[in-house]
Amino acid sequence: MMDPAWYLRRLSRMGPREVAGRAADVLNRRKLRRALPEASAPLPGRRFTAVLPDGVQVPADARARVLETADRLLDGRAEYFGLRRHDMVSPDWSFDPKTGRHAPADTFAFDIPYRHEDVVGDIKQIWEPSRHQHLTVLATAYALTGEDRYAERVADHLKSWWAANAPLTSVHWVSGIELGIRLLSWVWVRRLLDGWPGAPGLFEDNPEALHQIWHHQRWLATFPSRGSSANNHVIAEAAGQLAASCAFPWFPESAGWRAAALRSLDEHLAANTFGSGLNRELATEYHGLVLELGLAAAIEAGPAAPDSLWRTLLRMTDALAAVVDVRLHPPRQGDSDDGHGLVLDGAGVNRWSSLLATGDVLFGRLDWWPSPRGGDARTPLLTALARRFEAADRPRTRPDHFADAGLTLLRTPAGDGRGEIWCRCDGGPHGFLSIAAHAHADALSVEVRHDGVDVLADPGTYCYHGEPGWRAYFRSTLGHNTVQLDDTDQSTSGGPFLWTRHARTRVLARPGGGVARWSAEHDGYRPAVHRRTVELDPAERELRITDEITDDRHHPARLAFHLGPRVSAELTGNAAVLTWTAGGRDRAAILDLPAALTWTAHRGQTDPPLGWYSPGYGRREPATTLIGSGLTGRAGPLTTLLRFAD
Repeated sequence: MMDPAWYLRRLSRMGPREVAGRAADVLNRRKLRRALPEASAPLPGRRFTAVLPDGVQVPADARARVLETADRLLDGRAEYFGLRRHDMVSPDWSFDPKTGRHAPADTFAFDIPYRHEDVVGDIKQIWEPSRHQHLTVLATAYALTGEDRYAERVADHLKSWWAANAPLTSVHWVSGIELGIRLLSWVWVRRLLDGWPGAPGLFEDNPEALHQIWHHQRWLATFPSRGSSANNHVIAEAAGQLAASCAFPWFPESAGWRAAALRSLDEHLAANTFGSGLNRELATEYHGLVLELGLAAAIEAGPAAPDSLWRTLLRMTDALAAVVDVRLHPPRQGDSDDGHGLVLDGAGVNRWSSLLATGDVLFGRLDWWPSPRGGDARTPLLTALARRFEAADRPRTRPDHFADAGLTLLRTPAGDGRGEIWCRCDGGPHGFLSIAAHAHADALSVEVRHDGVDVLADPGTYCYHGEPGWRAYFRSTLGHNTVQLDDTDQSTSGGPFLWTRHARTRVLARPGGGVARWSAEHDGYRPAVHRRTVELDPAERELRITDEITDDRHHPARLAFHLGPRVSAELTGNAAVLTWTAGGRDRAAILDLPAALTWTAHRGQTDPPLGWYSPGYGRREPATTLIGSGLTGRAGPLTTLLRFAD
């Protein structure tokens, strides 16, 4: 159980309607502990009709990656969050290879303390294989080759999972996002295996499959995420419910589930998305997850999907095209857990390029869109089921300022031969809804790349559960390229996915009139105010950052600059020479730091953590962090100048 104080803090972030809904959930769980409901009798004459059209072509490079990954899976090899596994021929679905622990497999789901690593292990390591996205890759390999070995492995794993995870009796029945994504995977597994003679016997003619599909959908209808938790989780729940009720309309409840899921998806996707098209969680990886889920579910719904849903998906796609750098990588903002909505590709595909390729087919690319890099399998397979959606009110030029999200981009032209300078400035709200679950205390932080290489980097996320010290560091103010006062965060954390006080940010100036300049301030240290101005001079290839703290008293301050893992730094006094290699060329920049502060370099420290970069969930590597320490007020404005060499 969580600390009782956490429950009080969490309760304080809920409204009366959410409290009433959660009380009803408690009652429903008590009923289910006594006895599960009997599944409805499936409808007679069941068939699977949501098949792919003939002649779908997958690019050769994408096909090769799918088959290479599928063959590794057949050998039992897979990688989850940096941990390589060799037990995927016949996996133990409750085993965490990271800690060696087993989650309870025969316990009422809601009695399992899944957040406690010392009891169940790393829950992400246990949950991820059970999203069955490795099975969609194997099923794609079958669809591309017709080789039974891929289909047979899929069937073995599904039968094994169903036998080991009876409804409501394992950790895989705790979280709705897991059930929703798993249902979407099952829909695509059945679709991709349609040419295999064993497919009907695995799904529509299989009592165990029908039992599982019904209970998954009833669970989602009974325990929706609500109120302060209606973030990406509710999107996954609605998407999985919608996809399953459309593709598997085999139950008396299917029509009702389908209608409710479509309404929920349309409503919550709009609520989770700014008018500018960016995701309100201000965590870029979740923008990708939600976009993948929304596209897959809307396509599954076919003509029933309303134009309002498609317009939201279009805005999200245009926004993604606007924020990526020259290598098609988006900002590293907020939390990231490497979650995907629908996986039909092998390893090595750029998910952002894939999403833009899908957007090109569904919506048409605008002149300012960057071009996709390489082929992918998901785009032709997914869009083969879709119609094109047209809209006239799209941005005519590439946006550089998203006022509602507080995200501003300063950049130089990418085609001048000197490498794009890309800078993200953070002047937005502190996350989404009252708990801001996936936010970081990063107000006024900057993120700078040169030709797609992290120079001043957002360090990332690393972990959610099990290592509270690391969780706190990676989402702290000191863990970002901004100013920390009084050795505290700008916003106050009440738990690993809970913020009880949110810093408020206001943008004062944005790019315009040919001037690449941004200015904003936040009140997270009130009565002190931190104001930052960032200016990019494309001709001189200089980025100037000016920080001011306004208050009557002095504060201990630390100004942090986190360098990307490929960047080396030689610090002398208040100047650092930065060097890295990219594209076979040596690159360099000079970082002139405020002389009023005392500067130190840190790399790979663990007590306390400092000098780290997380390239993905569950992974961290040493990187250099430069820290300037001093007192505010005495120094006046603090000016940092980053000068790139040609």
